[in-house]
Amino acid sequence: MNKKLNANSATITEGFDRAPARAMLKAIGLTDKEIYQPMIGIANTWIETTPCNFHLRRLSEKVKEGVRAAGGTPIEFNTIAISDGITMGTEGMKTSLISREVVADSIELVARGHYFDGLVAISGCDKTIPGTVMALCRLNIPSLMIYGGSIDAGKSAGCDLTIQDVFEAVGKKAAGKISDAQLKEVEDTACPGSGACGGQFTANTMSMAFEVMGISPMDTNGIPAMDPKKDTACYEAGRLVLELLKKDIRPSQIITRPSIENAIAAVAMSGGSTNAVLHLLSIAHEMGIRLSMDDFDKISSRTPLLGDLKPGGKYVAVDLYRAGGIRLVAHRMLEAKVLKKDCLTVSTRTIGEEASLAEETPGQKVVRPLSDPLKATGGLVILKGNLAPEGCVMKIAGENRTRHEGPARVFNSEENAFQAVKLGKIKPGDVLVIRYEGPKGGPGMREMLGVTAALVGEGLGPSVALLTDGRFSGATKGFMIGHVAPEAVVGGPIAAIKEGDIISIDITKRSLNVKLTQAEIKKRLKKWKAPAPRYKHGVMAKYAQLVSSASQGAVTS
Repeated sequence: MNKKLNANSATITEGFDRAPARAMLKAIGLTDKEIYQPMIGIANTWIETTPCNFHLRRLSEKVKEGVRAAGGTPIEFNTIAISDGITMGTEGMKTSLISREVVADSIELVARGHYFDGLVAISGCDKTIPGTVMALCRLNIPSLMIYGGSIDAGKSAGCDLTIQDVFEAVGKKAAGKISDAQLKEVEDTACPGSGACGGQFTANTMSMAFEVMGISPMDTNGIPAMDPKKDTACYEAGRLVLELLKKDIRPSQIITRPSIENAIAAVAMSGGSTNAVLHLLSIAHEMGIRLSMDDFDKISSRTPLLGDLKPGGKYVAVDLYRAGGIRLVAHRMLEAKVLKKDCLTVSTRTIGEEASLAEETPGQKVVRPLSDPLKATGGLVILKGNLAPEGCVMKIAGENRTRHEGPARVFNSEENAFQAVKLGKIKPGDVLVIRYEGPKGGPGMREMLGVTAALVGEGLGPSVALLTDGRFSGATKGFMIGHVAPEAVVGGPIAAIKEGDIISIDITKRSLNVKLTQAEIKKRLKKWKAPAPRYKHGVMAKYAQLVSSASQGAVTS
């Protein structure tokens, strides 16, 4: 055995003084040969709380087979996951973003403690995807991430369904537009099996971002969860990590400023989730790379919107896979001259080389040609103004309005806002303001899909706006603005808004303002008092004390 390949794990396996460690490894069934082979950690985010990760035990076995075939010793370990879709609209949703940090921390701890020579991380639900890659950044050992894949589309009355449709059906039921039986039909058919939520929501957005970034092998993440080809892809990922180890290719060579820009462009071109802003800022932070919210706007402004994907478009992730996959999006980026083509990927080829191998399915309509974009610019915009001096984020894929002005309807929690929507208290023209839901204030920066989907379901989507220091699900659509920073709990201007204040949103000018003088905002904030922390101890309180602004990625450092 080439000692270089097991240089890390030799720390705990080699030498007469390491006999106790070897004895314990033999107790779990390892042979002398396996103990001295390179130790490859398999970070599995399997859990029974969500269909997104429910099938990952199957996939981890395939990864381990690939590692063994390539001459390594796989050591599987588990971490946590929180289901965004299941916890949505409850206090439990506050744990979701916090879980990203716990996922990263737990993988880092196990890998450092056990001196793995390489690592394969298997992700599923939203926060496990950036959480696993954050850990790879910190460890900087030969490694890659592979995504468990999208759920198949549900079917009802000949239409494709996703979890987005269930949330919107709740709004329709509240408005009396559908019956209990119709709601039950959508509930029973929207999620047909394992896999992450099926639109270009957060999971599939981050899956695409990391494949284009190069830390996931091209043509693997887009394979649907229950497709047998996913098993093969996981086997090959296990073999590939040994190649990375032999060539000493590390995340620091792959995750660079140019490759992060590629990821941002992929999000913009596909109409991806606003959560990509938080997660890619966090990745840049882990790698010590300077990146700001303004960079997202600059890159989106020069990137055409070509992905006709839900929630703003017609198609689901499985349709994208059949059309030519993530590689096709990378090829469109190459054609549009927004791809930094020399960036290295875990395949050891450049992203330009990978993109050039795209095979487009004849007649596909999921990814538009450059000559016929959905919009000339990408699906994300960053707004600033006297309500958001540090910035905020809005997804404009599927949204045709460029301006909205109206009276503020102020709510200090998501629950209060949702109740107002259900009771029909929101009127066309209103601007819902939901505050104290930011990283510190929540804590945990809840997603607001329950509220936004209810507004759409009740038919108010085209006529109202919403802004919050919290965030949105990737399934959100409409005139919705999140990540308003600074957040209310630290005395951001959003804390000064009163019922009836006129709020002006202008996408063309990239502005978000309340029609108040700066002197009036300061006067109100002088009288303002921060609410008492919702959690006094435990992980939620710890997170609230450590977390940074959303404009910095809501990282804990």
